[in-house]
Amino acid sequence: MTSTDDYSKQIKRLRCEIEETDAIVIGGGSGLSTSAGLTYSGKRFEENFSDFITRYDLTNMYTGGFYPYQTAEEYWAYWSRYIYVNRYNKTTGQPYLDLLKIVKNKDYFVITTNVDHQFQIAGFDKNRIFCTQGDYGLWQCSKPCHQKTYDNEMIVRRMVSEQEDMKIPSELIPHCPICGRKMCVNLRIDNNFVEDEDWHFAAENYSMYIQNHKNSRILFLELGVGCNTPAIIKYPFWRMTYLNPQAVYACINLGEAHTAKEIEPRSICIDEDIGKVLREIVA
Repeated sequence: MTSTDDYSKQIKRLRCEIEETDAIVIGGGSGLSTSAGLTYSGKRFEENFSDFITRYDLTNMYTGGFYPYQTAEEYWAYWSRYIYVNRYNKTTGQPYLDLLKIVKNKDYFVITTNVDHQFQIAGFDKNRIFCTQGDYGLWQCSKPCHQKTYDNEMIVRRMVSEQEDMKIPSELIPHCPICGRKMCVNLRIDNNFVEDEDWHFAAENYSMYIQNHKNSRILFLELGVGCNTPAIIKYPFWRMTYLNPQAVYACINLGEAHTAKEIEPRSICIDEDIGKVLREIVA
């Protein structure tokens, strides 16, 4: 954890950069939602999946999603509850609301590997968000016969309300409307991930934003990005900071705040809880 003196200096420096920069690119990782209390283990998991924990000895929501359930009815009983808890039945995390207060009057763009829709729910401009890894709220054909996704809120709510003994009614099992294969959640877990029109629209918006600001005074603000998928946010942020002498890289991540040595003089690394840091900047 950052020392008190160094922490105060870094907060002051980051606040100054936010105020004076021309543009801010926010890189949101899982640590941001964790800071917001949207955890996948512990009390939150136990309160919502006690029956699955007892029967299958599950240890957290994430691994529970890969359990080899014997029937599609069981599989979708788990996944509908998983989607409901993490996408539809929750309030906006305070760190996201504080972050929006910080950047709402700035020229910003968000790129995120999070799939919980928190940026949209908090009120960020949907045209300034690129969700690279999918969305719990969308389904796709499991062996994509076409590049389209489908909103799942209505059917997920039915699955949750009508499931019994950890099974959904068979008639609720989703099938592709084109080929009849089973559906799955639109998450990038293999090469079958569907990049639909909205995905490509967001990707193009992000690419244009980066191109238009490549020589600007720009702040790359990385929040809660770990080392599982560094090639999506972390490494590109380092590279773009290195290539632009006016750019500054900032990383807020408890236990994982670090930078590349080539850009260290233009880096702000704060080893602290993201929510705490954002609260102090807003204050």
